Formats: sequence, C-alpha cells, structure tokens
Amino acid sequence: MDAEIKVYALTTCVHCKHAKEFLDEKHIPYECVHVDYLTGEERAAVMDVVRKLNPSLSFPTIVIGNKVIVGFRRDEIETALGACNK
Repeated sequence: MDAEIKVYALTTCVHCKHAKEFLDEKHIPYECVHVDYLTGEERAAVMDVVRKLNPSLSFPTIVIGNKVIVGFRRDEIETALGACNK
C-alpha cells in the first residue's frame, strides 16, 4: 500500500475502536493518534489539524491518502483503500 493512513481517535470512542479493529483485521498499517492522550501544545496542534480535516471535530477522523473519512464508514474505507492500491 502506497498511501499513508492516519486515524485520529479517542480511546473512549466505540466507533474509533471499530475502525481500528477493521484496519487491523485487514492487516492494513496505520498510524493512530489518540487525541485524548495528548496535552498542551501538542494537543492544540493536533486539534487544529483535525479541525481542518473535519470541522465538526468528530471521531474517528481517518485520512487515507488524500481522502478524509469521518466516522467508521466501512464502505468508504474499503473504497479509499482500493483506490490507493491502484
């Protein structure tokens, strides 16, 4: 897979958990940023990034290549993963 995948998540979010489990089951490497573990300037900087990607600041916010998926949307994730493999 050529695309970098990043998941912005909260540790208490069930939808975030399902999204990570889905990627794990498919053996898709990704970077996960647990926003609720961050503090201070680091947290503020990550929140600014998420706000630009997803103005509603909801989680998970998943970035696959140049595609942003808000929430655990299995079909959209599969489509984005498929597009990255071409």
